[in-house]
Amino acid sequence: MPFANLSDDREQQYFADGITDDLTNDLSRIAGMFVISRNTAFTYWDKPIDPRQIGRELGVRYVLEGSVQRWSKQVRVNVQLIEAETDAHIWAERFDHDTSDLGALQSEITDRIAVALDAEVTSAEAARPSEHPDALEYILRARAALSKPSSPENYAQAIPLYERALELDPGSVAAKSWLATALVSRMFDAMADAPEADGARAEELAEQALAAAPRNPLAHFAKGMVLRAQGRDAEAIPEYEAVITFNPNWVYAITSLS
Repeated sequence: MPFANLSDDREQQYFADGITDDLTNDLSRIAGMFVISRNTAFTYWDKPIDPRQIGRELGVRYVLEGSVQRWSKQVRVNVQLIEAETDAHIWAERFDHDTSDLGALQSEITDRIAVALDAEVTSAEAARPSEHPDALEYILRARAALSKPSSPENYAQAIPLYERALELDPGSVAAKSWLATALVSRMFDAMADAPEADGARAEELAEQALAAAPRNPLAHFAKGMVLRAQGRDAEAIPEYEAVITFNPNWVYAITSLS
């Protein structure tokens, strides 16, 4: 939703609108994330927000709303994530900064929110009860399992979930990419019973994903992980750089390059 301007100076609305625009763009780059467009969201500008109504009208599960307040040389941004169906608050955060560099400040705020929301939405979706889970729900459940400290048990839980997602949707780029990444990660953690088989399967999945979606950051990430596992670090660098080009908030791609 459009962020509200709580500053005394109503001319500061441009800054709130800029945060809304940047955050919309950043969130739309997250694999598997469906985000309502800026133009649609701004039809609700300066109107009372009813998450349940918005959820019904736009077909979304979550509503992100916030406010911006500037005074002197300080700026405060409040953000909250609400589940549309229940009107329950899933996550909230407050950001306080000085205004010495508004461009960098706006970028930092939107980057941090995008990273946090990726984790929060994954956890919330994984916990959502479903009588007939679809491929995306299995992917989210697997991601939630691997968000915990690495262990053979967590891999044993997550990898079959990715496999089930791929069974339900054999053409899923996300399922192939996440499964390839999980298999390689299990190799890196020395927890694979058959590392050669895991590596071969991961390579095949990553190649299929990248061939189907050459501009998909997740597919490039999976390919980079496979190349690293093969000891081809120099070849992996362009893959991670491609990920960051498409999604500047991909923390694992950034740390893989460092």
